[in-house]
Amino acid sequence: MSLLDNTLQELHNKLNAKELSVLELVNQTFKMISERDGRVGAYLTLNEEGARNAARRLDDKLAAGEERGLLFGLPAGIKDNIVTEGLRTTCASQFLSNFNPVYDATVTRKLREADAITLGKLNMDEFAMGGSNENSSFHPVHNPWDLDRVPGGSSGGSAAAVAAGEAYFTLGSDTGGSIRQPASYCGVVGLKPTYGLVSRFGLVAFASSLDQIGPVTKNVEDSAYVLQAIAGYDKMDSTSADVQIPDYLSSLTGDIRGLRIAVPKEYMGEGIDASVKEKVMSALKVLEDLGAVWEEVSLPHTDYAVATYYLLASSEASSNLARFDGVRYGVRAENPSNLLDLYHESRSQGFGPEVKRRIMLGTYALSSGYYDAYYLQAQKVRTLIKRDFDQVFEKYDVIIGPTAPTTAFKLGSQVDDPLTMYLNDILTIPVSLAGVPAISIPCGLADGLPVGLQIIGKAFDESAVLRVAHAYEQHTDHHKQRPTL
Repeated sequence: MSLLDNTLQELHNKLNAKELSVLELVNQTFKMISERDGRVGAYLTLNEEGARNAARRLDDKLAAGEERGLLFGLPAGIKDNIVTEGLRTTCASQFLSNFNPVYDATVTRKLREADAITLGKLNMDEFAMGGSNENSSFHPVHNPWDLDRVPGGSSGGSAAAVAAGEAYFTLGSDTGGSIRQPASYCGVVGLKPTYGLVSRFGLVAFASSLDQIGPVTKNVEDSAYVLQAIAGYDKMDSTSADVQIPDYLSSLTGDIRGLRIAVPKEYMGEGIDASVKEKVMSALKVLEDLGAVWEEVSLPHTDYAVATYYLLASSEASSNLARFDGVRYGVRAENPSNLLDLYHESRSQGFGPEVKRRIMLGTYALSSGYYDAYYLQAQKVRTLIKRDFDQVFEKYDVIIGPTAPTTAFKLGSQVDDPLTMYLNDILTIPVSLAGVPAISIPCGLADGLPVGLQIIGKAFDESAVLRVAHAYEQHTDHHKQRPTL
């Protein structure tokens, strides 16, 4: 059995039993990256020297019998909008092509304290704006299942690296579906935690009221391991929730008898590919056989979610990206004639077209005379969308549906049609607006491409989401399917 088929717990056991050294594991992972990433394009920056030095220190720690962390020796990739001290962090933008942070994000520090090893920084849509990873200013990411197709976005590098065996787990960020949608397209597990459960300190902001960091893994148990390591209150993040963190691994009981599942009719209607719908219905039958019950419900404001999201997210982006001015850090235009020219030229040269599009949309929505008509109205609709979820959760334990309306589409097929691209997130955006947790897990193949099942839970009830996902996973083999590269 290949090391790639091992769970994090199995790898942990091999390392602790000294059947495998950390350095050997890291070297094997870099060998896989060198063999495959030329075709996949998941990485923007590799940390080879730093990773090998860290591996040697961990091997010394093991030899000395010192206490070891939860993720001891496990090689991980980090999305390139999460800052890493001394390791280039670009957000896949030319604006930050020379940016080397002087501090670690809280999640990066927590991974280090758990004895994980950072392999490098992962490709993404520029500043996390996109749904296909074609907006990276360096190069697109290719889906390991079909190199002519997109891996999803914006965490396309995070999902593709796990699917291709170029990392044992990765971290991504999810604003409107940017962990879950690529996880669906690449046939891996992607978890968006409740807003506030995982610190955003050190995550380069896109939309501050929506952004959330989460794990991408090969299976649900691995996801629980990583979440255990990164969740928790952080005084450095004003939106961090001071809640008790349960033992997520203990929730993986496999028992879902009596579980009440809601299936929104809006998530299974017009626009959802028939083969995707078929796989979701088959998944519901598996859960039904395990003792769960499901009923159709309505989330009536779903149709307004995409418009609401793009008004709010773009408005927050226009505010957050104002700091990139060519003065303090990042790329600076040469020979500007005055200060305004410096701003204009630096941003014109540094930002790609999708980032500019969203800044312009957001600035317009926040401008005098339009604020009430657009931004304020969108905030009110966001409240209605959250109430839809609250009302369903009064009666049901989880909500289940597809993660994305289709399987991965061809590279280049939608890049010139932003509206069609935006609609690919129609099933993930409402969850982000409501701030609740959701996981995407593989539920089969349609025409040889992965289909994702989305399981949505109540706020801070990641345990229930993980329990349902794990129970389904234990009675299917979809998560064990691997692309052939």
